[in-house]
Amino acid sequence: MTTLTDVSPEESSQQAQFHATLGTVLPAVIVGGGMVGLSLALMLAQKGIVVTLLESVQYPADMPGDALPEYYSSFDARNTALSRRTVGIYTELGLWPALQQHAMPIYEVNISEQGGFGRARLLAEAEKVESFGQVIENAWLGRVLLAAVRAEPRIKLVDGTTLERLVQQGEHVTLMAKRKSSLDGLPATDLTLTSRLVIAADGRDSRCRQLLGIGAQVHDYKQVALVTTVQTSQPHQHVAFERFTPAGPLALLPLPSEYRRSVVWTVAAGTEHEWLGAANDAHFLQALQKSFGGRAGQFVKTGARFAYPLTQVLAEQQAIGRVVLMGNAAHTLHPVAGQGFNLCMRDADVLSRLLAQKQQAGTDLGEPGSLVAYEQARLTDQKRVIRFCDSVVRGFSTVHPIIKLARNTGLMAFEHFPGAKQWVAQYAMGLKV
Repeated sequence: MTTLTDVSPEESSQQAQFHATLGTVLPAVIVGGGMVGLSLALMLAQKGIVVTLLESVQYPADMPGDALPEYYSSFDARNTALSRRTVGIYTELGLWPALQQHAMPIYEVNISEQGGFGRARLLAEAEKVESFGQVIENAWLGRVLLAAVRAEPRIKLVDGTTLERLVQQGEHVTLMAKRKSSLDGLPATDLTLTSRLVIAADGRDSRCRQLLGIGAQVHDYKQVALVTTVQTSQPHQHVAFERFTPAGPLALLPLPSEYRRSVVWTVAAGTEHEWLGAANDAHFLQALQKSFGGRAGQFVKTGARFAYPLTQVLAEQQAIGRVVLMGNAAHTLHPVAGQGFNLCMRDADVLSRLLAQKQQAGTDLGEPGSLVAYEQARLTDQKRVIRFCDSVVRGFSTVHPIIKLARNTGLMAFEHFPGAKQWVAQYAMGLKV
């Protein structure tokens, strides 16, 4: 096995340089180069912390000129509604001008239920904000983040690398990984890394979480999210819709180009095949029109549909020794209300600021007590968002007439109580946690 602390004379100069760059005892290692892992690496680097980032996907050396292909890990067909606070974080990182080119602000949110009388509207103007947030396709968000990581000298990206073992050893953590033959000319290699701090941002099925023996509460909603883009006969005018249908919640979000919108439609698992494939385009558009109604005009064209199973996964512990869980490794939520990624970004922001203070003080970044303190500091916000998302899914999943009446009465009450709107809007924007 080749180690990062023991370079043999026979190694190529490129391989030796690779090992030397990683150093002896690394300050911080992030496992997982998805949207949260890349974002957190950039936050830490901006604060002067050197980061090694491990990612199982092997990224090509040359970036494509358009949306990223499907093998780009989490940079897939889905889109993300970035809250105002998340936009603020990317602004602090200097990334917002690049991201804004591919994002669309939300000025209004409409909430309704198919076949119900209740309706509610949130207006950015009424809340005295420029917008509630911005919608961006994950492929573009990932492309901008990856380019920024590659340009940052404080971040060493080690892609095409699979974590095999993780061992806590008092003053440090040892990670054993396998790096396959890469596009940058390095041969397949067994790697051993030693770090003061490990941040596990390796997704819902986190390998780090499993290796650490941390359990997780898993709830299968028995639903899948159908994701696509559509063209409508009427412009979106920066309006986002959350429509509750008998099949499941349906979100229609504005995208760049005034007639282009994103669709995220939750349907029962096992029924998704009815809507997938080009042969079902007309059938999908017809069903979408029937469920949504005419407030977007006619649905005239659809892109390919993709299906993603929906489960809630909550780690039973987020900090253990010198390792802290981040992103979907810590909590994977239902996409209703679009809160999952923004919650992860608030976690990352808080952790990065804590680590920056320790860096300035010259103290141990991975000191276990401070990681436990971070976890405790985040629990209130996390539990509130988790309860909210889960209760919305469960509350709108029943067709019982009395419960449906209560839902619609609640929507009407919400519409006529401005104080309630302001409270919900502040939480949704990430401005009050």
